[in-house]
Amino acid sequence: MRNKLFTFLLAILLGGTAFGIQEKDQSADVIEMLQLVQSEKDYEDAIELIESDYMEEAKGEEVRSSVKQLSEKFKRDNPEWVNNDSFDESSTEEKALNEEERDNNDVSKMSVWAIFALSFASGLAALLTPCVFPMIPMTVSFFTKQSKTKAKGIQNAIVYAISIIVIYIVLGTVVTAVFGAEVLNEMSTNPWFNIVFFIPLVVFAVSFMGAFEIKMPSSWVNKADSKADKGGLIGIFFMALVLALVSFSCTGPIVGTLLVKAAESGGMTPIIGMFGFSLALALPFALFAAFPGWMNSLPQSGGWLNTVKVVLGFLELALAFKFLSNADLAWQSHLLEREVFLAIWIAVFGALALYLFGKLKLPHDSPIEYLSVGRTIFGVFIFAFVVYMIPGMWGAPLKMINAFPPPSHYAESPRGFGGSVSSESEHGPEGTHLAVGGLYVFHDYDLALAHAKEVNKPLFVDFTGWNCVNCRKMEEGVWIDEGVFENLKNDVVVVSLYVDERTELPEADKRYGVDVAGRKRDMTTVGDKWMIKQITEYNITAQPYYVMQTPEGEDLSNGSADFQNHSDPVVFKKWLDEGLKEYNGK
Repeated sequence: MRNKLFTFLLAILLGGTAFGIQEKDQSADVIEMLQLVQSEKDYEDAIELIESDYMEEAKGEEVRSSVKQLSEKFKRDNPEWVNNDSFDESSTEEKALNEEERDNNDVSKMSVWAIFALSFASGLAALLTPCVFPMIPMTVSFFTKQSKTKAKGIQNAIVYAISIIVIYIVLGTVVTAVFGAEVLNEMSTNPWFNIVFFIPLVVFAVSFMGAFEIKMPSSWVNKADSKADKGGLIGIFFMALVLALVSFSCTGPIVGTLLVKAAESGGMTPIIGMFGFSLALALPFALFAAFPGWMNSLPQSGGWLNTVKVVLGFLELALAFKFLSNADLAWQSHLLEREVFLAIWIAVFGALALYLFGKLKLPHDSPIEYLSVGRTIFGVFIFAFVVYMIPGMWGAPLKMINAFPPPSHYAESPRGFGGSVSSESEHGPEGTHLAVGGLYVFHDYDLALAHAKEVNKPLFVDFTGWNCVNCRKMEEGVWIDEGVFENLKNDVVVVSLYVDERTELPEADKRYGVDVAGRKRDMTTVGDKWMIKQITEYNITAQPYYVMQTPEGEDLSNGSADFQNHSDPVVFKKWLDEGLKEYNGK
């Protein structure tokens, strides 16, 4: 047997040296060689050859698995390289980067389409403001009258529309150039960043409601207007610039809000956002120039335009408190808990309903003789939304808006109105915290792992964040599903690791970690610790991210779960059951 084995080893060695065989061929040959091992001496000879320089590239996953089986058979310790991935750092790093790039591409794809849709809708809303809507017939009329032919008028209107798009895209480009994607993503979880955005959004909202107008300096408008009089393509471009500057009191708050949301996603989304916004803003000018008869169907300018502006102001005011809530969650100051947040939203949308029904008057409002059908229907929907939110003050889940308020356990009454702990048994294990639905979870991995060993249950690892919108959607929409919740409560030990937790680590624990590209990363907070753990072990930075482990910390073979692929409770339950079945079958 030994002669046969050595002959086989020699063939591999000579073949690999002389002909430069590929890694996958070496691995296949080594696996075949390992199948010939029948004694401890054969095992020792095989390991010695594999560890030689000639066979360094053959230490793939299948080879290591085969060696593990033989080590167990002959009751020998695994060679160090079997448990160490450092033998192929370059390929491992490349794999990590590819996985991260794929993950980021998926997230970016969703973000781009979401930002574009939001931007386009915002552009349509801006069209209905008193600063922009009256400009449509005036501008189109100018092009059709000043142009010698209809075709020339259409051409000029198209150039005008393209100029609008270019102006706003330049604005988005500036935001992208000033802020990098990585910086923006980190800033979006920073409480000061959220406070900085909360203040201007409130100012924009008050401006829309009629307290004052935000205007560009008159010198800018006059200079652009003088250039517009020169005619030609340059003149048309400056006409578009005049529109952007003059309408800023109406479009500025919308653009500001839009850039805030785009900046949170980072990357190219500010540019995509400005493209969507400007496209919606520019389309009517090109279309009405091509079909001027359509303008006869436009409603006359009037007080309804101010109503649109005020409604946008109420919506911006509600959105502003989401940013304030993000800051409060990051600091864990408990000043804007769930009940307080909902009370503010109920008040804001309640006031909006009263405004739509004509019971609340604001500056610049025209007298209302009667309510239009559209205004009445919209008012009814807003009032119904207010009624829907009221039970949330007493602990109702509010699945329609679960991404906006703080989580249900971040509340004055986390167990719901009148909820209390009636016995010691209703307290969770030591070191746990109350989470959604009365579930008790650990926030420290080591404590959770020790408890999992004690109770002999698998570990459910939840990489999450205080300001993670999709995390809240999963917790409030999937975790509380009847079948899922029972599993989380009774069959696993849950540990939620907040990657944006800002609690400082003890000095002895502060050190460097690495990111997905192998660059050094400071580890000074608890959140840094969990983020580095996620990056190091799974090469992924997105949250939420779920894995199941044995009490020894080994991943179960059911893989991972995330928001994109497991936001359906049925799919998440199936993934959870697969892990439990594997663990209980051991």
